[in-house]
Amino acid sequence: MTHHVAFRGMRGMAAAALVLALTAAGCGDDNFSLPEWDAPGQNARIGNIMIRYAHVAEPRGEPWKPGDDVPAYVWLYNKGDEADRLVGASTPNAASVDIVDSDGKTLPEGVELPVNKLVELEPGKAHLVLRDVRQLIRGGDFMKFTLQFRDAGSITFNIQSQIPVYDESPSPTR
Repeated sequence: MTHHVAFRGMRGMAAAALVLALTAAGCGDDNFSLPEWDAPGQNARIGNIMIRYAHVAEPRGEPWKPGDDVPAYVWLYNKGDEADRLVGASTPNAASVDIVDSDGKTLPEGVELPVNKLVELEPGKAHLVLRDVRQLIRGGDFMKFTLQFRDAGSITFNIQSQIPVYDESPSPTR
């Protein structure tokens, strides 16, 4: 007998992606847990750095246009024995990516990642900004994204632009 599972909306897809990412990365046994959170984003791991909920901010009212500066957010957790540092980021979809503080001022030294502490790069805190995006970015679009860490090295993965909450269009999962 074949069983079909139908996920409803982004909550089901996000939960499935998280379970798959944790299973594939072997992260289920490292005593790291996050509260249940209905959020977009990509999860990854490089060395002792766990990357959670990496995503581009949702467009407000219309897609991000070429030339816009676009915020991106991510949670980072250092499971190592020594502090590390997020020192850079890049994407082919922008002229550059800056690490900025809550006021938008560039942090040339990056962001410290203390041992066993969650660092949330979120609105109102340090976060990333894609400068001078090169193409239209709609909610749901994916792009290649690279994070660079002082000790752990670099990792490239796809991140998604958050789907706007006002978007009532049918999804392929409904």
